[in-house]
Amino acid sequence: MAVQEARQCGDHVRCAEGGRAGHRRVVAAFLARRDELAAGQGVPAAVAHSPGASRQWVSDELAQSARAIEARGRAAGDAWRRRVRYATLGAVWGGVVALLLGQALTAIGTGWTGPRTAGLVAALLLAVPLTIAAHAHRASGGVLAPLVGEDNRLSTSRAVAAGWLLFAVYTVLFLALRLATGADRAGLGIAHGAGLLTVFALTAAVAVATRRIVWARVAGQRLQKVRADRPRAADLLCDDDGRACLTDVAHVLVSGAVLALAAVRLGRAPDRLPGVPWSLVLLVAVAAAGYLAAKCTEGGRPAILSVVRSREAGDLDAPIRTGDDIEIRGTGFVPAGASGPDPLTRLVVRVGSVHAHVPLVPVPGGFANPTDSVLTVPLPVDVEPGRVEVSVVTASGVETNRVTIDVVD
Repeated sequence: MAVQEARQCGDHVRCAEGGRAGHRRVVAAFLARRDELAAGQGVPAAVAHSPGASRQWVSDELAQSARAIEARGRAAGDAWRRRVRYATLGAVWGGVVALLLGQALTAIGTGWTGPRTAGLVAALLLAVPLTIAAHAHRASGGVLAPLVGEDNRLSTSRAVAAGWLLFAVYTVLFLALRLATGADRAGLGIAHGAGLLTVFALTAAVAVATRRIVWARVAGQRLQKVRADRPRAADLLCDDDGRACLTDVAHVLVSGAVLALAAVRLGRAPDRLPGVPWSLVLLVAVAAAGYLAAKCTEGGRPAILSVVRSREAGDLDAPIRTGDDIEIRGTGFVPAGASGPDPLTRLVVRVGSVHAHVPLVPVPGGFANPTDSVLTVPLPVDVEPGRVEVSVVTASGVETNRVTIDVVD
């Protein structure tokens, strides 16, 4: 059965061997099983006669499979990080080879010059420590390890700052080699490198500030963060839900374009620091300010707006009684990145001193419960009649405000 195949995901060794293809296979099996249960197929006859019992059985069945798939995803992510080390090393040394080929082609007719030798040697001097660092962090993604945030996603601010850092280090090594061969020293003054220094300091400050802002907002429960299975290239341009984010795109594209201009200027004037016009420095600053502003305002704390008795068609209006379904209306119950089946199973409603897990209600193509704005959960039988407080604990561990309801006999 599809669910039995998904349950095998708990074996991390088998997960690592299966990799992403195996993870996609068991996810597809889970989705097929979800749609089958949504159509009412595969429910045991012993519980099919009771809507409440069948709903609980379906929810438990899906929750067990979702936890197994999550284990498979984590194992596949660990295997991916080990494999990507070789891809990052290939990118580093591929860049060195591409530089060599480009210099060799441009040297036709003009001959090999000192700047070409300095550029190639500087690239080699930069590639060697990157290779050593990749080996030291081989279990964490190699060269990508410093770019991965605490939520296991690639950090846009760190990637931009790393790009300017590598360019600055390469430039210094290149000019140092040029000076060693007797080049003119006039191009090393602050007048030539003020723009480059400002952009590098700005992007580094944005990376540090972003980390502090996110940490403070998560600690203050003003931002919900759910850990991803593994980093993805799309993380640089998208939010935690995988949707394109304008401020992230602007920060990456503007910084990348200005970095390309600085590289071209270094190639055209190899005896001095590449000048970055102040108009472009201001452009980078505007994009960085928009990125920081988005980090300060994104997300929010989940909140309950109201709690009502869930009424089926044909039911009479009545107060909330033990065993009834209650409908919790609010916002932020499913934070960005928590729409997968396993994070949905970690959603809990606290009713007085009783913790009730929100049942998964499948429908073709998704889940009718829970959603970001509405949760439906049966009132536990252990809840005593009287005034009780209701709150929601999301997959990120953040608890909402508490709302008091009256439960009658």
